[in-house]
Amino acid sequence: MGRYATLGDVAGKRVLVRSDLNVPLDGDQITDDGRIRASVPTIRELSEAGARVVVTAHLGRPTGAPDAAYSLRPVAARLGELLGREVAFAEDTVGDSARAVVDGLADGDVAVLENVRFNARETSKDETERGAFADELAALADAFVSDGFGVVHRKQASVYDVAQRLPHAMGGLVATEIEVLQRLTRDPQRPYVVVLGGSKVSDKLAVIDNLLGKADTLLIGGGMVFTFLAAEGHEVGNSLLEQDQVETCREYLERSRESGVEIVLPTDVLVAPEFKADAPPTTVAVDAIPSDQIGLDIGPDSAAAFAERIAGATTVFWNGPMGVFEFDAFAGGTRAVAQALTEVDGLSVVGGGDSAAAVRRLGFADDAFGHISTGGGASLEYLEGKELPGITVLED
Repeated sequence: MGRYATLGDVAGKRVLVRSDLNVPLDGDQITDDGRIRASVPTIRELSEAGARVVVTAHLGRPTGAPDAAYSLRPVAARLGELLGREVAFAEDTVGDSARAVVDGLADGDVAVLENVRFNARETSKDETERGAFADELAALADAFVSDGFGVVHRKQASVYDVAQRLPHAMGGLVATEIEVLQRLTRDPQRPYVVVLGGSKVSDKLAVIDNLLGKADTLLIGGGMVFTFLAAEGHEVGNSLLEQDQVETCREYLERSRESGVEIVLPTDVLVAPEFKADAPPTTVAVDAIPSDQIGLDIGPDSAAAFAERIAGATTVFWNGPMGVFEFDAFAGGTRAVAQALTEVDGLSVVGGGDSAAAVRRLGFADDAFGHISTGGGASLEYLEGKELPGITVLED
């Protein structure tokens, strides 16, 4: 229990753990339990030390009221399977059920509270409202462990305010995430290659801005690449395009030339007449995209070139798929990048979110990579140089 030394002996104590259990569901079936599995070590360690573990987490984006579609009940059941023990479930966040379940815990027991976002005060911008909810959460526990990295960039009651009210510590998952991100930002081993994809370039602008002074090479794919291609003067057809960001992309391309940080764009793309899984793909050069076609993946030549750049790196960070990986015909670029990351002789980091979902969907094992982050948004904000409220509140 060295990581939680500041909490003292936790045996018999009620420890509130903020986990990230925000997993995709198909009805009540979990389609990717990666975040649950990542949360298990901290919960198990506390349980085996005799703590009475009370897990709070969110799922999806409910509107501040109970919604059966976002219940954590199936998540609690899966957590119990992974822990190999029964996990109690409270049907509310801080009400009668939560108090009764917590009161009924014995040393080493684990309970999960219902979706914390069923209470509108969790995400309130009003500090008084948020603080009142944090008071009620804190009343359920003697100590707090922050282990939900996917939410540490949010100033929310169960992430930020409750830490101000209880003795607190950083969980193992969050500690590992921060250690990896520090390796990416403070003194990365070179060559340092960053791969960015996903749909919107606007989601990555601050990251690109910050990394132009830190990385050696930026490889750009996904839907966001078409705004860069438009900045180079290319026709992009019906592809995703953020017209208001074209000039910014043009400025980044110019800055990269001046700074010596190389921005590498695809030389070919896969296009189709429609955004459909069975749409027939055609490979075209980036300067020959038909006006009536939509780009859905980087092309095979680009995939090979990206893989070669990755293979020559010592440090690689990847966030965002190279194409519509959910469609088999347009998953080739993402698969090539993922495969290249598994062969890196150094640190390879998959930056959470859709990238983590993609590698699992495409059949890659988690341990094939140096690290798979559980927080795409939190990882990006850290790489932007922003302070994460859920981390700073722990550092008093």
